[in-house]
Amino acid sequence: MEEIYELGAITCPSGELVVLDGGHLGMWSGEQSPAEVDPGAFGVQDPEVAADVSAATDFTITGPDADTAAHSFDRQPGRMLHDIPASGVARMRELFDAHCREHGFDARLEACERVPHRERVRRCAARGGGCFLMHGVPVVALGGLPRDRALPVLASDAGIVIPVDAAPAAKRVELGDIRVDWARLLFGDADALNAWQHDEPVDGLADVAFWGAAEEEAAAEFAAPALGEPGEDGVRGWTGLTLPEAMRRASALFDWKDADPGRRLMVDFRPHSHHWQVMREVRASAVESGTVEVGGARVLCTMTGQGDGWFPVSAELGPAGELVAVRVSFTN
Repeated sequence: MEEIYELGAITCPSGELVVLDGGHLGMWSGEQSPAEVDPGAFGVQDPEVAADVSAATDFTITGPDADTAAHSFDRQPGRMLHDIPASGVARMRELFDAHCREHGFDARLEACERVPHRERVRRCAARGGGCFLMHGVPVVALGGLPRDRALPVLASDAGIVIPVDAAPAAKRVELGDIRVDWARLLFGDADALNAWQHDEPVDGLADVAFWGAAEEEAAAEFAAPALGEPGEDGVRGWTGLTLPEAMRRASALFDWKDADPGRRLMVDFRPHSHHWQVMREVRASAVESGTVEVGGARVLCTMTGQGDGWFPVSAELGPAGELVAVRVSFTN
């Protein structure tokens, strides 16, 4: 018989749930335009690439054949094209116009004001749930969750399910696929994520951790103790450092490592952000799951146990169309 176990519980005061790879939440713009998010917050370091991303354009597909053209063009879900880098705008217009000429569609691309990620969630919820892209990362969102009680998040080898209602499921609606690059999934209230701090410490502090074949040599060189964090046996480093001191020690470790290509060492700089808080629980958990209170809600992050990949998300509906469960499948 399939083993089912609890990962934790979430709360959803807004009634709208977001499911995505938690490692990508540095991209989240909340109610702000995505143009206001520093691309460096999600790993874009090249100044030219960063400028290209910041100057991106959103398009809406309009015209009598807009729905048909959008569906067959099949670049992004629905009639919106989000976050098209500045360097790709002309090419996107060319491709869409050629597609419409080929099929005889009366439709066109119209540039529009950048749509904040929170607003993209609202639009998904309004149409019964679905998927949108956030700088190319697929995000699933839906509404209809209870606002006044915690919901358990259950897991098995087949996937993850959030039971919402005791009614029997009469229908399953596919909402979209989540692409996971960081081997983790996050379930969070749409309003709460506006307060999420992915890399910025909430208390001004940070940890520095390191491990690997050269660990003992590095520990002797830098007088580094065992890190002492639950679930991290064999990891060395320091906890609760001021941000400048943590950056200084991490830089010194990287310099020491790079000075000798034979030194095999992983160095992890960990600001006390919300992402750090929840991952600290994940590392200490027997089921690789953790929760954190953010923006008045409880958010849950869990490792997939399957590594990276594509995972379909669906909503199970009751006889009256009510939401019965949210499901992430690990097997098709």
